[in-house]
Amino acid sequence: MRQLFGTDGIRGVAGVAPLDTTTIYAVGLALAHQLRPGAIVPRVIIGRDTRESSPWIANLLAAGLRAGGAEVESAGIVPTPGVAYLTRRHGFHAGVVISASHNPWEDNGIKVFGGDGRKLPDQTELAIEEIIFKHALSTAAPEASTVAALEDQHQYAEGYIASLLEAVPGLNLAGKKIVVDCANGAAAAIAPELFARLGGVVTLLNTTPDGRNINDHCGALHPATVAAEVVAHRAELGLTFDGDADRCLAAGANNNVINGDAILLIAARDLQARGLLTGNVVVATTMSNMGLEAALKRSDITMLRSPVGDRYVLELMQQRDAALGGEQSGHILFPHLTTTGDGLLTALVVLDLIARTGKTIEELTADLKVFPQVIVNVKVREKRPLEEIPTVAQRIRAAEAELAESGRVVIRYSGTEALARVMIEAESEEAMQRHAKAIADAIRLELGIST
Repeated sequence: MRQLFGTDGIRGVAGVAPLDTTTIYAVGLALAHQLRPGAIVPRVIIGRDTRESSPWIANLLAAGLRAGGAEVESAGIVPTPGVAYLTRRHGFHAGVVISASHNPWEDNGIKVFGGDGRKLPDQTELAIEEIIFKHALSTAAPEASTVAALEDQHQYAEGYIASLLEAVPGLNLAGKKIVVDCANGAAAAIAPELFARLGGVVTLLNTTPDGRNINDHCGALHPATVAAEVVAHRAELGLTFDGDADRCLAAGANNNVINGDAILLIAARDLQARGLLTGNVVVATTMSNMGLEAALKRSDITMLRSPVGDRYVLELMQQRDAALGGEQSGHILFPHLTTTGDGLLTALVVLDLIARTGKTIEELTADLKVFPQVIVNVKVREKRPLEEIPTVAQRIRAAEAELAESGRVVIRYSGTEALARVMIEAESEEAMQRHAKAIADAIRLELGIST
C-alpha cells in the first residue's frame, strides 16, 4: 500500500508532513534516483499553481532533484495538463506539478508525470516512496529560505497555448459572448491570452490570484458563480476551471450548470457522428448519474464505470480502446488529443462542437434527464474500512436494499482529502435524502472529527 501517494499525487497541508521540508527534498532525491539509469542525466520540468506555498515547494523539490543528479527547468505557473504536454513534447524524463487542485489554499501537492506525459503507475509510485523514506531518514534537507529560486521559462507557457489552439483548428469565437472563470488558479496565467486569440467577447473572472484566493467561492467548485455571471452578461456560455485547470464545467444562458456528465454526453455523440467513438464505448465513474447512462444508451453507446480518479478512468479506457472518458467533476479525457484531463482543452472542444453544430449547450443536452443525486462529505479522523463498522455497514445495506433498481449507493473515501463521500442517487428525493443523512450520521458518529 502506498503511504504518500494518493489518487492524485502527494497532498496535504503545506509545511506539514508529508509536505514538510525533509519529505519534499527527499521526493526530489528519490525521483532523480528513479529516473537515473546508468549514466543518463535526467531532465525534469516543474510547473506550479498560484498557492502561496507553491514557489518554495518547487524550489526545494528542484534542489533535491539537482542534488540527485537531475537537470531542472521551470515552466512557471501553468495548468497541470500543460506540464503533462510539455514533458512529452520536449523530451523531459519527468514532469512535476506543485498543486493541490481543488483543495483549499493552505494545502498543496506534488504530482509526477512520466516522460510519456501520463501519471506514474501505482507500482512506480510505490518504488519511489521506498526511496523517499530512506532519504528522509538519512539526508538533511536545506532550509527552504536558503534554496535558490527557480527561473521561470515563459516560452513553455506559450508552447502550451499553441498546442491548445492546434487541437481545434479553425475555431473562431467572433460573434460569441462567453464568460470564463479562472478560479484565481493556474488558468489565470493562460486563459486570458488563449481566449484573446480566439476572438469574440470574453468576460474573464477571478484572474488575480494572491496566493490565498485560489478556488475561493469561484471556479469549478462553485459553478453557480459563472452561471450567474452568464445571465448577468447576457452571454451564451460560461466556462469554469478548478485550481490547476484539469477540470472544466460549463453554464448555459438559463443559469444552468453543465457538469462533466453532460459534457461526456455531447462529446460522445459528436465523436460517434464523426466515426471516432471506437466501439461505441464511453468510460465514466461510479459517481456519474444514471441519467447519463440512459441517454447514452438511447444513442447505442455503452457506458462503463471505473473507480473514481482520472488515472482509473484512463486505465479502463486503455483496456477497452475507448476514445472518450471522464468524471462528473469535469475531468474529461480525449486520448486522441492529449494524455490527461485538460480543462482548457475541454472548453475549446465544447466551443468547437457548438460552432460546428450551430446548437446551444441547452439544445445539445436537452434529453439528459438526471436522477436526483446528493453527495455528503464527512470529515474523518481516519479511514477505516467502512464494511468493518457495523452501524455504517447496516445503513449502507438498508439503502441498497430499498433503492435496488431505482437508485445507487456509492460510499468511498476521498483519495486527496480526509473525507468520506456519501453519494445517493434515487428516483425518490425523499429516499435519497433520508439514506444520505442516515449513512453520513453513522460515519460522523464513528469516525468524525469532533468540533
